[in-house]
Amino acid sequence: MKLFLNLVLWTILFVLCWPVALLLLLLYPIIWLLILPFRLLGFAIDLTFSMIAKIFMLPFQAFSK
Repeated sequence: MKLFLNLVLWTILFVLCWPVALLLLLLYPIIWLLILPFRLLGFAIDLTFSMIAKIFMLPFQAFSK
């Protein structure tokens, strides 16, 4: 669904202003490569906080059963 929405939005942009749409099409892989480390860092931080929460909650889960 997200791919279809992106395609529709890009088509609208292409109809309204085709140079910007083509520039966006060419720059998208470069932008994706620039954002990729931040996405990986966010994933790693999320997993770290999840692991810390599980470690702290482990005694409470053991005593509740």
